[in-house]
Amino acid sequence: MRASAASARYTFRRPALAASFCSALSGEGLLDARSGLFLAAQRRVGKSTFLREDLIPAAEHRGWTTVYVDLWSNKAHDPAELIADAIKHRIADYDGLVTKAAKAIGLTKVTVLGTLGLDLSVTGLPSGVTLTQALEALHETARKPVLLIVDEAQHALTTAPGLEAMFGLKAARDAMNLSGAAPNLMLAFTGSSRDKLAHLVMNARMPFYGSRVTPFPLLDREFTDEYTASVNRALAADNQLDPAAVYEAFEMLGHRPELLRSLIGEIALAQNSQNLSEQLRNDAHLVQDRVWQDVESDYESLTPLQQAVVRVMSAKTGQFSPFGENAMTAYKALVASDVSVSAGTVQNAIDALREREIVWKESRGSYEIEDQAWRAWLHAKGLTEK
Repeated sequence: MRASAASARYTFRRPALAASFCSALSGEGLLDARSGLFLAAQRRVGKSTFLREDLIPAAEHRGWTTVYVDLWSNKAHDPAELIADAIKHRIADYDGLVTKAAKAIGLTKVTVLGTLGLDLSVTGLPSGVTLTQALEALHETARKPVLLIVDEAQHALTTAPGLEAMFGLKAARDAMNLSGAAPNLMLAFTGSSRDKLAHLVMNARMPFYGSRVTPFPLLDREFTDEYTASVNRALAADNQLDPAAVYEAFEMLGHRPELLRSLIGEIALAQNSQNLSEQLRNDAHLVQDRVWQDVESDYESLTPLQQAVVRVMSAKTGQFSPFGENAMTAYKALVASDVSVSAGTVQNAIDALREREIVWKESRGSYEIEDQAWRAWLHAKGLTEK
């Protein structure tokens, strides 16, 4: 193989998916997300990359201005401050001449629209300035519709100001969007915990009650095939990666593109394998084994009833009702006779599983396994109960 194989990269773009989400945000598509788009998937499957490289360019191509904030980017600051700062600095981008002139003479305060004073040297908005006012200022300064993207939005729930900021965004959405007209403010939220993200939409006391959490579409065989073709162009003709083997490894890695790239890069740099596809399978199995060891350790730490709930739930496809007669009978068959199985004890077990992000509750009250590594491990160990 040639040494350049290690540096071969293929960035998979998903313009069609980005366009469909933009249509949903503006109320044009089959999926109406004018109340907010909520996307959930486990970490490292490409959500943030998609937001930056696909959704933001698609939105800006439509003539929207975008604000992106990652609530995990700086845990020293409250989520509410991060949201406010992202909006504030985006306003300053558009108020460029004033901002540049101010900075040139050592000033950090910028006056927008003649009245709204923003201090770029401190976090948060000035006292008395609401998120609605800041977003309206951005809209008027940019003279464009605004798309605000909050990555890892569930982190806002960890502080009282963060939750208040979510209510503030909902208030701004309601104030800026006239009924029947194209929206001036669109909101997109992502989360690596579906259950925690769903807290924003499931409870009548939460700001976005009535919205739905949409599973983020994972990269699939189309990605691995095109990525494999890119890598193979940098490899020796007699030692190429098999597309089927690459996709098999990708599945074992939990559809995590950077992890796949890392493994292939290490193999290419080593240059000591006469069968790249077999080496990739072996390395992917090693990674999967480490993940499964963690799953097994977590499973062993569960109570017998918690284990029974996970085993029964893992056998179901789609939505699962954990309190039905069949489910309760299945739990009882998996635990000792002295273990109490009732609606109350099952609810307690589920609450504990949700707290550990093993199970999540969907907005209509059904439950699913959160991490698909759990489902795969249970199936491999023969613990999936029909």
